[in-house]
Amino acid sequence: MSLQPKNVLFLMADEHQAAALSYLGHGVAKTPNLDRLAARGTLFENAYSPSPICVPARAAVATGKYVHQTGYWDNAHAYDGRVKGWGHVLQTAGVPVTSIGKLHYRSEQDSTGFDRQILPIHIAGGVGQVWGSVRNPLPKTRKATGMLGHIGAGTASHNAYDMKVAKKAATWIAEQDQATPWCAFVSFVAPHFPLTVPEEFLNLYPSGDMPLPAVRPGQDYDLHPWVARMNDIENSDEELETDSNRQEAIAAYYALCSFVDAQIGKVLDALDASGQADETLVIYTSDHGENLGLRGRWGKSVLYRESTHIPMILAGPGVADGARVKTAVSLLDIAPTITAAFGLPDDPGWPGHSLSAIAAQPEDADRIVFSEYHAANSPSGGFMVANARWKYHEYVGYAPELFDLAQDPLETRNLVDEPDAAADRDRMRAALHAICNPEAVDGHAKADQDALVARHGGPEKAFNTGPSGATPVPGS
Repeated sequence: MSLQPKNVLFLMADEHQAAALSYLGHGVAKTPNLDRLAARGTLFENAYSPSPICVPARAAVATGKYVHQTGYWDNAHAYDGRVKGWGHVLQTAGVPVTSIGKLHYRSEQDSTGFDRQILPIHIAGGVGQVWGSVRNPLPKTRKATGMLGHIGAGTASHNAYDMKVAKKAATWIAEQDQATPWCAFVSFVAPHFPLTVPEEFLNLYPSGDMPLPAVRPGQDYDLHPWVARMNDIENSDEELETDSNRQEAIAAYYALCSFVDAQIGKVLDALDASGQADETLVIYTSDHGENLGLRGRWGKSVLYRESTHIPMILAGPGVADGARVKTAVSLLDIAPTITAAFGLPDDPGWPGHSLSAIAAQPEDADRIVFSEYHAANSPSGGFMVANARWKYHEYVGYAPELFDLAQDPLETRNLVDEPDAAADRDRMRAALHAICNPEAVDGHAKADQDALVARHGGPEKAFNTGPSGATPVPGS
């Protein structure tokens, strides 16, 4: 097998919790196709999103840069090609780049690094969730979003879309000239809400068997005030009302994990049938995780691992089979991974490094990755750094948090004021402040958002502009 791949197949789901892989012995989730990809590749155990919400995370993937470097702050500040990314690098070198499926950029007309976009989803109307930019100050008006949509069996427009994406991607791979290198970004909606899923997948998960969230607000756990403030705007957990309904939502989420796994399996089968699997580097990941009721929150948008921790699998030429890497990595490592696969240089402004190189090196328990949040429902900027063991959160105007993931993987005990953890707190805080100044970034984000809100007629009008739930698929 050649150690240099000829092609790259980049697969992405939306809102896939890192833990929800049967390969990891999850106990509930069933993901046989991702399991077989991990078995012939390397899984990164500590992979993180640079921003736990769709549009900023996807802009960071495209550009290889932090959100605060580019200004793609929220679901109304979408990638428009203004900041060049890995796709542009490949195009300049003559490597054709195709997207199939969800992009969540501003518009198909923007030059975003693809020679061709097939079945793209972009932000609604080229405008997106303008209401999420109303943060200065954050309103206290509750939005009855119905965010999770219809919960249960059915075939939603988003399900039908994902099936079309899988079919189109399989056909596209079969049609490629094996003498010509290619790069394809194949992206799905699931397991993102709405929590509607074909019955054959829901039948795998009897709702009465679903474990309820392990961390819930109450006698043993108090919400951090920054997170509690989100409940003033959106509270899907309260809308669900009963634990039985919560179990139905959890069952539907895991069923969507199996559903998207089946779609990915169709694409991987097509790659195998094409005879190109041995010369194609395959990347699988998600833009962010899913809270799934932990801490009484659904969706994403918080800095805890259920929201920021993501699956990351690399397979193909030169990648060890069945390996697991503890070094912390990020979606920002994907840009240099793709350019390196084609023997092209990194952008010197990229903070990431090739996943192939990271996997080939000794594990680095101290490698720092970074995430930030400036979007819907947040009263101020939230910032996070993590390595293989420690995780530190800083919130502008609110108390920080420090977690020892080895002892407290669910992040329930804040050690920030513990004398025994002071050295680790100071080290992690210094790492965060070496990346950015939180107060300055928060001010920059809010200034940009204030300007957008003004263009949409002011806070009251802007707060009612844009979809409350998932971005509609084309033709729905």
